[in-house]
Amino acid sequence: MSLELKQKQFNSAMELYESRKRYKLLGRFVSITNISLQIYTLSYALTLAIGFWWQIVSIIAAYLVTDFINGLVHLYMDDNENYDSLAGPFIANFHLHHRTPRYQDNNLLIMYFNETGSKIWLVFYLVGLAILFHLPNMNPFLLYTLTYVGILSSIAEISHYLCHNSNSAVVMFLIRIKLLLPKREHAIHHLKDNVSYTFLNGVTNPLVDFIAKMFFTGYKNKTDLHYAKYSGSNMPRH
Repeated sequence: MSLELKQKQFNSAMELYESRKRYKLLGRFVSITNISLQIYTLSYALTLAIGFWWQIVSIIAAYLVTDFINGLVHLYMDDNENYDSLAGPFIANFHLHHRTPRYQDNNLLIMYFNETGSKIWLVFYLVGLAILFHLPNMNPFLLYTLTYVGILSSIAEISHYLCHNSNSAVVMFLIRIKLLLPKREHAIHHLKDNVSYTFLNGVTNPLVDFIAKMFFTGYKNKTDLHYAKYSGSNMPRH
């Protein structure tokens, strides 16, 4: 399919995103649903006892899994060019993050709410997790880990936002101890092609980069070209 046609499809998808209220309303609905399910699953998890050290192991495991899963979603979305699909306006809006060196400053709680609204896949994950809590003989360690993954998937968006917007001493400390995404590592994603997709703390980047190299062709000569003729000022979500 020609580049010109893809650019027209992109612009049409963005016009829908900016002009139809239903896309913004869906984002708010997704945010409310995800956050409600995060609270629901965490409240059930907290009734389970696994001990202090297993909690630490669970959090570490959840960090690794979250970084990897959200990196894969990022990889898939960067390659996605189905602008004429039902999800097309969301896909087009997602691609705009590549041209955004800095996001609009905002309260972190507001950012948490707004960015959680872009994670439609997380609704299905959290619904499935909520069901697991009502099944017999489920492993408490597994339930805790999956619950933390559900929450950290939203925190990953905050990590990405801070990577672009903050140089505070606290953020830089959290980056140094590998709790947040390193700025230099994420800059590679914007400067090079088909690399550095993960955005919680970047630890699983080598694995995601391997998958990207094996199965994907990159974005700089593909989807990054599709918004070249887009002139809107919409601030994208990641």
